Order: sequence, then C-alpha cells, then structure tokens
Amino acid sequence: MSGDDTELAKDLGPLAALTIGVGTMIGAGIFVLPGDAILRAGSMASVAFVLGGVIAMFTALSASELGTAMPRSGGAYYYVNHALGPMFGSVAGWANWLGLAFASAFYMVGFGRYISRIFGVGGTVGVGPLSLTVVQLAALIGGAFFVLINYIGAKETGRLQNIIVIVLVGILFVFTLLGTLRADPANLPRASTVSETLGTTGFIFVSYLGFVQITSVAEEIKDPGKNLPRAVIGSVVLVTVIYALVLIVMSAAVPQGFIADLVQSVAPGETQPIAVVEVGQRLQGALMGGALLFGGLLATASSANASILASSRINFAMGRDRIVTPSLNEIHPRFGTPYRAIAITGGLILLFIVLGDIGLLSGAASGLHLIIYGLLNIALVAMRYVNPEEYQPDFTVPLYPLLPILGTVFSFALLAYVEPEARLLSFGIAAAAIVWYAAYARTRTEKQGILGEYILSRTDEMPDAAVSAATTVQPDGGDYRVMVPLANPESERDLIELASTVAKQRNGTVVATHIITVPDQMALAGAAERKDELDKTSEDLIGAAREHAEEFDVPIETHTILSHRGFEEIFDAAKTHDADMVVMGWGPDSHGSPGRAESALDEVSGNIPCDFLVLKDRGFDPSSVLVPTAGGPDSDLSATVARYLQEQYDSDVTLLHVADNEAEGQAFMEEWAETHGLDDVAIRIETGDVEAAIERAGEDASMVIIGATEQGLLSRLVRGSLVLDVVDDVDCSVLLAEKYRKRSLWERLLG
Repeated sequence: MSGDDTELAKDLGPLAALTIGVGTMIGAGIFVLPGDAILRAGSMASVAFVLGGVIAMFTALSASELGTAMPRSGGAYYYVNHALGPMFGSVAGWANWLGLAFASAFYMVGFGRYISRIFGVGGTVGVGPLSLTVVQLAALIGGAFFVLINYIGAKETGRLQNIIVIVLVGILFVFTLLGTLRADPANLPRASTVSETLGTTGFIFVSYLGFVQITSVAEEIKDPGKNLPRAVIGSVVLVTVIYALVLIVMSAAVPQGFIADLVQSVAPGETQPIAVVEVGQRLQGALMGGALLFGGLLATASSANASILASSRINFAMGRDRIVTPSLNEIHPRFGTPYRAIAITGGLILLFIVLGDIGLLSGAASGLHLIIYGLLNIALVAMRYVNPEEYQPDFTVPLYPLLPILGTVFSFALLAYVEPEARLLSFGIAAAAIVWYAAYARTRTEKQGILGEYILSRTDEMPDAAVSAATTVQPDGGDYRVMVPLANPESERDLIELASTVAKQRNGTVVATHIITVPDQMALAGAAERKDELDKTSEDLIGAAREHAEEFDVPIETHTILSHRGFEEIFDAAKTHDADMVVMGWGPDSHGSPGRAESALDEVSGNIPCDFLVLKDRGFDPSSVLVPTAGGPDSDLSATVARYLQEQYDSDVTLLHVADNEAEGQAFMEEWAETHGLDDVAIRIETGDVEAAIERAGEDASMVIIGATEQGLLSRLVRGSLVLDVVDDVDCSVLLAEKYRKRSLWERLLG
C-alpha cells in the first residue's frame, strides 16, 4: 500500500527521458524512405534530413518551454487550444488526430513491404471486387491487429520500448560505422537543386513526428526544468545525426546508380526493394541485411502501435473540451479503453492503407504536423505576450521571440514543398476543422483561449480588428444549467454550495426547484391556488437558495413545481429546464434501485436525462476529498467534480485504486489522473477488499466522491450495492456521481 503523492513518480532521469524522445521518432521513416529520398535529392538527401531536423528543433524548443509550464496529456493540441482558443484547437486537434492516422497507415505500408521482402512474395491479390497488392494486404492485416491490440488495452511497456530503441539505434550504429569505412565521395550521386532538396524535406518530415509527446510525461521527469528540454532537444539532435549518417552511407558506400536501379527497375506487380536493406546486405553481408530487415519490421510495428495509442489520447482531450462529442471517450466496461475513438481511428487507418500510396500517406502526415508545429510556436508567443500568472516555465526559449517566429515561418513555408496532393489534403483538413468548429464545436465548447480572454478583457486598449476577431470566434457553449431539487431546509445550503461550485466552474446557472407533491385527488390547477397550504416551507426554501447562490456570485433561477409525483418528477423537471446536471440530496431510501440516482422504475424504463450528483450530507467540507475509482464513465464525473472542488477550495484530493498488483495499479492511476486533468493529487494503491480499503482511506477524508454502480438492477437487488455499504462505512459526506450515458435494457437489468 502507498499513500504517496505524485512527486514519487518523478523517477525518469535524463537518459530515460532521452530514450522516450528517441523512441517517438526513430522508427519507420528511416527504414522506409531513404531510397526514395536519394532518388529525389541525390547527394543532398542527407541535407534534406538535416533541414528537417533543424525545423523540428525550433518547435522542440517551444515544446520544451510549454511542457515545463503546462505538463498535460494532449500534447500540442492542449497547448494550442489553451493559448489560442478552441478554433485553433480544433485545427490542431483534427490535424494531430488525422496526421497520426495517416502516419500509422504509412508505417503499416512500410510494415507490409518488410513482410513482403522477408517472405519473398509479391504481386496482387483479389479480395472481392478489390485488387490489393501483397504489401497492402499485409498492411491491412497488421493494421487491424494493432488496432485490436489497442482496443483491448494491451500495450507495450516502457521497458519494452526502451529495448526496442536500443536495438534500433544499435543496428543503425553498426550499419553506419561499417558503412563509413566503405564510403567514397566518388560514389555520391548528382546533387539536387534547392527546390528538389526542400521537396525531399517535406517528403521525409514524417520521420520527425512525435517528439512533442515527451512533454506529456514532464511530471515524471526528475528536475524537469533541465531534463525535459535535454530530452526533447537531445532526441531531435541525436535522431538527426543518425539519419544524416545513414543517408551519407547509403549515398557514398555503393556505386552511383545503385539506389536508382533498385527503386526504378521494378516490374509491374513486384514489390519495390527496400533500399536500406539492400545496401546493408551489399556492404556487410546477409547478417546485416537480416538485422536491418528485423529492425525495419520492429520499427514499423512499434511506430504504428505508438501512433494509434497517441491518437486516442488526443481524441480524449478533444472530447473533454467538447471539440468533438464526449461520447467518443466512452470507456469499454471490460477493457478500460476509449474503444469508440480507437475503432474510428482504426477504420480510418485501414481506409488510408487501401486508398493511399507511400508518397500521399507520408506527405499528409508531414503536412498536418507542420501545421500543428507552426501553431505550437504561435502558442508560445501568445503565452509569453499575455504572461498569465500561472505560466511559470522552468525552461525558456533562448533568443525569444526570434526562434519561435523562425519555427512558425519555417514550418508553414515547408508546406509549400510537400507533395501537391498531400498539401491540398492538409489544407482541406485544416479548413474543414474551422468549419467544424463554427458549425458544431463553438456552440458546445466553453473553454476560452488565454489570448482571447486577454483581448476581450482589454477591449478599450486593443485594436478594433482584434476585438472583433476574438468576439467572432469565442466559444459559446450555451448556459450550463445545474438543477437543485430542494426538499430539506437542513441540507439546502450545502446542496446550493455544491451546485454553485459546479456552476461557477462552468460559467453556468443554478436552477433551484422545489417540488410540492399534490394528492391524486386534487387537480393541479386547484392546487396552485392553495400552494402555501400544501407546503409552507416552499417560499422559505426558494428564498434561502437565492440568497446563498448570490453569495457565490452565480446566477440563479427558482421554480416551484406542483406534481402528483414526488421523486420521479425530478427527472422530468431536469428535462423541462434543460439541466446539464442535477445536484440532489440523499433520500430516505434508494427507491428500489440501490447504488444509483434513479428509481427502479426509471432505471428499467430509460436513461437518466443528464449527469447526477447525490449528496449524503454530513456537513459540506471539501477540504479533504477521497475519490475511489476503477475507471469507467461515472468515475470520469467523479474526477471532474473533484477537479472543480480543488480549483474552488484548494481541496486535498486523494485517488484510491484497489488492484491485485500495486505497480500496475500505480501506473493505471497516474495515467488516469493525467487524462482527467487532476494535478497535485495523492495516489493511494491498496490490495484486497474494495469496501475495506475505502473505509480505511475514508477515515482521513471529509468527503468521498464515488461513481454510481454499473451493476445491473437485478444483481443489485440480490447482492446489494457497494455504494450503500460505503455510505454506512464512512463518517463523512458521500457524493454519488452518475454520468449521463445511454445504456441498453440488458445493461440496465444485468449490467
């Protein structure tokens, strides 16, 4: 058992962080593209790779500063969305998501080439009305396999990734060392023009994707102010040097025309030979050729798997910000993965494999990431310009603002040298992302960018054009409405305080309702005239609610509802008043549905209309909050509420997870906390009985937030509910969180 906070997770030294950086980049690009690069740029192919590294370096510097100031999952998308606002966040998010999908398809086509070379098969295969090459067929099978791996939640460990990186670097080191001994400047092919070299840089830039992802582990790196920039910048430098040396060997260690003959003398239906493998085999024999074949297979597979995993994290961050529908983030009840996002991403990857060739796939991945990198550099300039109080980077970009401006210019300028079809596709996706924001996301997302907030808070000082632009694109997520059904004067203040906390964090409105139950024998129209006789507390309850909400400086609506029903009317009222969340007190019983907010009848007949928080009130004290979780959508809501309490009251939040293996449990909770935006929290891992673990941890808590049970109604009626047991086990207030989602009748009955 451990009750340690996140500081104990800072166990990544500079070498480990560097390995993560190198592992994000050194992969399929260098094992697939060198032959085509030499054919395009001749002896300048190594220069093209160095140019790519230089352009990446400018962004690496900006990413290092942003990463030390704002370590968050979501990488470049988060930085752009946070600094420039959701319109540019939409562009960055879609470009990052689809860019990784194109990159994954490219990696799998490379994987297919290596499979074809290893087994010596080629040609085409008819699959129904389709005619696919063996490379495409192998790529589709491999792609489906890795999508399935991510769907069910199995992924490579950090140790395995380190081993892969060491093996790949080792193979390339031996290849370049021995190849250098055979290099002869006389063998160098014709040098290309500047335009051809820049075009080659645009073609191979896919080899420099992913280094920004290092910033997502900034909180786990020892002395991140020094070691994170060293890891990001050092990985770009190291990879650039390796790429350049490999290209020099491939250009100078074999006779002129050798690479061109490999690439160009391919009969129809045959698979193009893999240049780096053929060069290795010619120079150093079958052993090196086999090692490069193995390395290429390993690199393409590892790169594809990592890209699919990264894309689901980006999609999760976009869903959390409501740039896309949050339903894509639904977690699989068995596998614990965002299965919808992974399935959609996987479908796109398989489609891209069928429709695209190597040039289009690598070009689209490069073009979309160049757009992201340009925006990331602009985001840095925006953060420096606004300089919000919370922006305290441990590392700052030298020669500011020159270097981020150069990074912006070079990233966007290189787009002109990306393959025309890929460039058009990249611009089309960016334009579609803006349309998507205007037509869909703007009316749903609420997060304003730092730059937009700064401009709109200084309208008198700013140019009219800037104010007009910021006003035009600012998000309009609608009025977030938190409904509070009031019944007990003793709990009224605590419920209003909790509802006001949520509403304040969401810039929303509290909707206080009091439901007066009318006897069935009395008509509702007649009851309206005798409201005071039926319930003398109504006016006092509503007045107190209005007064207490105003203390928290949140707008409030009040409604008195006459109904023949009591508890059940809450759910209809939530629909009538367009509630996004209902905050209610814990009733005297569970209405036949233990462990959930709704009654047994409501659970069987349908889904809840919105999110629900049910407070077992033993005094509203958010100073020390315990959040037990095993994952799942209701725990997502628990995390959101805990984050609101942390931001409003500076609450001490402890996350509790019960697992059979403490190390696996710790890793799960660290990732869970990061993806839910919970910083400065304690993580507590226990083994054994879940109820006993919550009872022990709850001894030090002032509030426990627990997700509603996912058990089916029949199971709960027979076996009982952990939620009700927890309520009886702890002495503090308990908050039941139930997130709106659609459940089938089978799920509602049997789980």
